[in-house]
Amino acid sequence: MLVLVGGFLALMILGVPVAVSMAVSSLAYILIYDVAPDLIAAQRMVAGVDSFPLLAVPFFILAGNLMNSAGVTGRIYGFALSLVGWMKGGLGQVNIVGSVVFSGMSGTALADAAGIGTIEIKAMRDHGYPVEAAVGITAASATLGPIFPPSLPFVIYGMMANVSIGALFMAGVVPGIVMTVLMMGTVTLLAWRKGWGADTAFDLRRLLEAGLEIAIVFCFPLAVWLLVRAGLSVNMAVLAALAALIVIDWIFDFSAVMALMTPMILIGGMTMGWFTPTEAAMAAVIWSLFLGLVRYRSLTARMLAKISFDTIETTASVLFIVTCASIFAWLLTVSQAAQVLSGLILGLTDSKWLFLLLANALMLVVGCFLDTIAAITILVPLLLPIALAFGMDPIHFGLIMVLNLMIGLLHPPLGMVLFVLSRVARISVERATAAILPWLVPLLIALALITYIPAISLILPQYLGMIR
Repeated sequence: MLVLVGGFLALMILGVPVAVSMAVSSLAYILIYDVAPDLIAAQRMVAGVDSFPLLAVPFFILAGNLMNSAGVTGRIYGFALSLVGWMKGGLGQVNIVGSVVFSGMSGTALADAAGIGTIEIKAMRDHGYPVEAAVGITAASATLGPIFPPSLPFVIYGMMANVSIGALFMAGVVPGIVMTVLMMGTVTLLAWRKGWGADTAFDLRRLLEAGLEIAIVFCFPLAVWLLVRAGLSVNMAVLAALAALIVIDWIFDFSAVMALMTPMILIGGMTMGWFTPTEAAMAAVIWSLFLGLVRYRSLTARMLAKISFDTIETTASVLFIVTCASIFAWLLTVSQAAQVLSGLILGLTDSKWLFLLLANALMLVVGCFLDTIAAITILVPLLLPIALAFGMDPIHFGLIMVLNLMIGLLHPPLGMVLFVLSRVARISVERATAAILPWLVPLLIALALITYIPAISLILPQYLGMIR
């Protein structure tokens, strides 16, 4: 175990990429201790990516890239500005609401920070906000991406923990709302303290238009239900309601109805059993293509080619990490590392609550140093058996793990969101760090609530019958 874990940490300290560090340390362990034939090791690495749920990864990445390039990001920002721009700290509130909507399409914190975050930071600077305030709010709101469905980290966790990805998606809704309320409350407090005002005049007409867009989206399932009651099949009812919605949007040219429909289609489709989470990712791509090519006509052949290559590049890097992490995680199990850690923790305490405190501390640190996908692949076989021994629900533990790793992306020294936002805002990493640190307070409060009140995570999947 010393060669495996020690070699990995040593390579990381030397600056070797995470995936390469795991692959080299795993190979060294196999060669020194002869724990398995080379062919078995190769088979384990291939098996790590030979998974149906992992098909969701490239499709969600492609959907996020399409949404960014199709001009949907700007429409989401305009919608959020109409909805909450008149409040105290207006653009700060817009930043958070925009991230909530965008998270229903991207599923990753980095896509949120680099996508809609670019627009939000520029707008806040233009309206006289300190750049540190813009960076801090954008970083905190970016953590919502993988908590609200869909979520790439949930796909990886569900595959590793062998639990329902759909249940994980539903479990993220209420925690996401809790985080949104805490962040908006924090912006309000900062606005009163620093004298931030509204950034747009209160316009009842624009507010009513934004409210109408929300009402239209939430009336969609009601329209489907009424059509089913009228005698149509469920599939025909959905198609008819969707066609009516497209016609209405085309006539009145709403700013964000079609974008708001993305999470409705994904969540509704999975809840009704029309498609699996993997198929939901494909549905997101089809919807994104419809918006970009037909509704908004903002995508060109050249843009599609660039989007495709960007998606291939990102997917290759993610799957390479998963491949290397799978053999590393398997060797951790073979070397009894999970049992050693389990015995150590159970020897320290028999309290579930203290274990959760220790696990949170570990995951916060790991999330700062490791890529999220690699961290999940390594931590699940180590920590999930202990959580199950304490009687925890694996869905609840998945929420805790993903939120910890998202917060880890924000804090120094190696949080990836730090580097993305410092580049977007054109400030030093040190200034970005100072801007983000105060926002760890509401995030840690949210983490404590989600950790120690399991009902926050489990109430919706239990209500929908996804878990007992």
